[in-house]
Amino acid sequence: MSRKKYTASFKLNAIILSQEKHNVAQAARELGIKAPMIHRWKKEQEEYSHNSFPGHGKAKLTDSERELVKLKKDLREAKMETEILKKAISIFSANDRKNLGS
Repeated sequence: MSRKKYTASFKLNAIILSQEKHNVAQAARELGIKAPMIHRWKKEQEEYSHNSFPGHGKAKLTDSERELVKLKKDLREAKMETEILKKAISIFSANDRKNLGS
């Protein structure tokens, strides 16, 4: 039996409904789901805000975690560019020395 998948909008609407009713169990019954699901979704919403419910197994990241991932990627790219430039300089320097010796 496969697990039922719910869209991000369904989850957000379930959270809103439970808040409007001030009763998670009643909202869950009306939606045909179990109350612990709404509790879990509320916790995820509080913890990750607009990054919650990304879908398709993507990691949930806070804004600062997302920025850290981006900065690490930028740093890797800058290091790679530096290495390429170092190699290019050494190649041109070697060619210059050869041309001066001729």
